[in-house]
Amino acid sequence: MAAENSSETQDDKGIFIYKEDVQEKQQESTFVTGNVKHKPSKLTLYHWTQSFSSQKVRLAIAEKGLQCEEYDVSLPLSEHNEPWFMRLNPAGEVPVLIHDDNIITDPVQILDYLDQNFRDEGTVKLIPEEGSMYYPRVQHYRELLDSLQMDAYTHGCILHPEITVDSHIPAYATTRIRAQIGNTESELKKLAEENPELKDAYMAKTRRLKHKLFDHDNMKYLKKMLDELEKVLDQVETELQRRAEETPEETSNQSWLCGEFFSMADVSLAVTLHRLKFLGLSRRYWGNGKRCNLETYYQHVLERPSFRRVLGHVNNILISAVLPAAFRVAKQHVPAFIGTTLLIGILGGGTYLAFLYLKNRILLTR
Repeated sequence: MAAENSSETQDDKGIFIYKEDVQEKQQESTFVTGNVKHKPSKLTLYHWTQSFSSQKVRLAIAEKGLQCEEYDVSLPLSEHNEPWFMRLNPAGEVPVLIHDDNIITDPVQILDYLDQNFRDEGTVKLIPEEGSMYYPRVQHYRELLDSLQMDAYTHGCILHPEITVDSHIPAYATTRIRAQIGNTESELKKLAEENPELKDAYMAKTRRLKHKLFDHDNMKYLKKMLDELEKVLDQVETELQRRAEETPEETSNQSWLCGEFFSMADVSLAVTLHRLKFLGLSRRYWGNGKRCNLETYYQHVLERPSFRRVLGHVNNILISAVLPAAFRVAKQHVPAFIGTTLLIGILGGGTYLAFLYLKNRILLTR
């Protein structure tokens, strides 16, 4: 693949070498039974930790207890725009799931694929069997929650912090993201010129970016989206009230959105609520006597082991907002005796301490 593009950067070559190393490890893991060689089925996920769609996929993988190799594709470093990734997914978006020879790039299709293809005995099913009374309920709430334009809420709350109440987003992120938006457009045009075989994909992504950001920076559009969110959460609150009424008071079993089982609808709802909390919209929609069932549900979600493992510490974008340039420098120019991982670890650790300090200051001023 590297030979196909003579203009690729040194970073691209490093990624291709890395992917070849991974393939070699796969081959080494082949085992023999009798005279027949068996190659274990392998899952690989390209994602970004703070990507909403990636979070849903990672939570589903954790709930099902699947073994999966995960690789971060950093959005702040624009790794999703690099030629190697655009060849993998011409839309240039995460997540991307690879299972043997299958490449799935649509988040909803990834979730469906995971549940349909991994149903061995002992593996959790997140989507009920078609024909069961629960199937239409789960699918209805999946579609309802997936209809929310979460990228619009995310960008809108960063660009217009006045619509938030208890945001985890640092105040300077607004300026940072506006600058990053302008840089991304220039970067895509440059990449289109350097990679003519990917020109159509880069230009299409540029058009999508312009269209999205025009809407996401529009207060009239954002208010409409917030009203739609209100209606969706009203439906969810009503459904959770039904679960509460169905559950006997003496039982200790936790009811979830569609029944006593944690489903793919809960994956969507759990990640949605966590994102709204991060964006500073939680007080607007639940708490202080408002949507009590939703508030209780979210507290139970936070206690769920798989959720804590996957999403327990991702609700800050401090590194993304303030240090992308530093991370890029570390990745490209770090001395060999120090190591990229060590330098990034130091940067990340310092940034995390800054985040904790900022968080404590916010708590003290409330």
